[in-house]
Amino acid sequence: MKILLSSYLFHPSVGGIESVSKILAEEFVTAGNEVHVITQTPGDEVREANYQASRGPSIAKLIGLLRWSDLFFQNNISLRSLLPALVLRKPTLVVHQTWLKNTHGGVGWNNRIKRAALRSVTNVAISKAVADSISGHSFVIGNPYDERVFRLIPSVTRDRDFVFVGRLVSDKGTDLLLHALKLLQDDNLLPNLTIIGTGPEEQNLRRLAPELALDRQVTFAGQRSGAALAEILNRHRVLVVPSRWADLFFIVSL
Repeated sequence: MKILLSSYLFHPSVGGIESVSKILAEEFVTAGNEVHVITQTPGDEVREANYQASRGPSIAKLIGLLRWSDLFFQNNISLRSLLPALVLRKPTLVVHQTWLKNTHGGVGWNNRIKRAALRSVTNVAISKAVADSISGHSFVIGNPYDERVFRLIPSVTRDRDFVFVGRLVSDKGTDLLLHALKLLQDDNLLPNLTIIGTGPEEQNLRRLAPELALDRQVTFAGQRSGAALAEILNRHRVLVVPSRWADLFFIVSL
């Protein structure tokens, strides 16, 4: 099968969607398919990639690739490429990584258009919570990860407490995590936290930590990926996933 895989963000950008899209592209080819990735992320070609990639394709290029493909696979919905696919009546599968609303629960005009378009595609949600927010039927399939990299490393000692990993943006709620850590602060209990990632909120978070008297407990580790990230995760006892989305705040024992 010829698969046109759309991922607005892609390697060399670092993040969850980027990693998932790269894994899917590689594994689709390994399974015997021909894959072409389209993305708005600039960059050079991925070394030793078993798929082709077009960065910032023109509308003409996009239409040509859609006509070439047997299936249009969109990892997180984007109207820029979805609408031409619907006009061409191309078989389309959309993977939903998050809710089609803002962090306060509101639905803007762009999300209303997206919701209307979903009636003409096959929908896959990464969790039941996301699936429940999509009208009509959707399959629930969790995101993949590279088990060759992210695995238990017996030689690494779990000598640290909490860890957060992700882009430092407002809706991730990393500031909520710092305030929660403050609530745990006690003369005899000073749990430490490692924040892995970069983003527009980094400086605000770096200012907030000392304001909350957490500067001795919080370490900003910057951007990490691959084996280096796996090793850091193995050093921690608890992975925390805060969020400003309604009813979402996870604490996962490592």
